[in-house]
Amino acid sequence: MTDSHPPATLEARELTCIRDDRALFTDLSFRLGPAQVLLIEGRNGSGKTSLLRILCGIRMPDTGTITWNGGDIYRLATGYNASTAYIGHKDGIKLELTAEENLNFARSLGSPSDIRLSEALEQMELGGYDDIQAINLSAGQKRRLALARLLVTRSTLWILDEPFTSLDTHGIAMVEDLITNHLAKGGMLAVTSHHPVNLGNADITRINLSERSA
Repeated sequence: MTDSHPPATLEARELTCIRDDRALFTDLSFRLGPAQVLLIEGRNGSGKTSLLRILCGIRMPDTGTITWNGGDIYRLATGYNASTAYIGHKDGIKLELTAEENLNFARSLGSPSDIRLSEALEQMELGGYDDIQAINLSAGQKRRLALARLLVTRSTLWILDEPFTSLDTHGIAMVEDLITNHLAKGGMLAVTSHHPVNLGNADITRINLSERSA
């Protein structure tokens, strides 16, 4: 039986973001569909994180609209949030909780996937760290734990701010594989990164915000 639901789409039209009376970017428009990547580049202070926060619905653009499947994301509210997963520049994990407790907490806030918590930890090479408090993990392990949240919830759109922070070459390759698998299943990605991103033949739209400031 054919799925009658149309493919998911994220569309931004004429976005402007102003901070401290300075336009970080103006008249920014783009469209993102299944298996597509929006790679946001630019110097520090150009508005990369601000744009991701706008896409998450955390803050509103000063002008412009963002729609998800044709509906305004701010009106969709939790309906849109259920389709997205956001990992910020900081890990966003609770240091007093164990690795497994952190994932269980993340799962309780989203739509749970079928993967077991222990499997998610194994996939991110954190097997055996289930009962270790996050405060005792290395910086790279904390980052991998943060990214493991992507495995334990179902989200069509991943919004990732510098996901490769604190990761070594092997860890970066691991996350690139994680993203590639997400895209192969029709997932979508909006990402900022100071590192070169190797996603094979992925359909990538690049936006350099340094060229967009007023």
